[in-house]
Amino acid sequence: MWKSVFLASGIFATLLGVEMLLIDSATVIPLDGRGTPRHFTAPDWAPWTLLSTGAVTILHLCTAAKGPSPPPPARHSF
Repeated sequence: MWKSVFLASGIFATLLGVEMLLIDSATVIPLDGRGTPRHFTAPDWAPWTLLSTGAVTILHLCTAAKGPSPPPPARHSF
């Protein structure tokens, strides 16, 4: 179960990093329309950090062992 949680967070971080590379800034407008809109600009290092962290997490989980290995067969000496 933990493997799937880390895989999902790695995919999320990678997608968020790619999105931040493509979009320079965003304006968040409140749903009720009463508040003031907030302008969000990510720092220059954020997209690359998210992209690399997500990619490393995904690659680590793809190469990790699937579980405990079975014990070796017993050897009989005659």
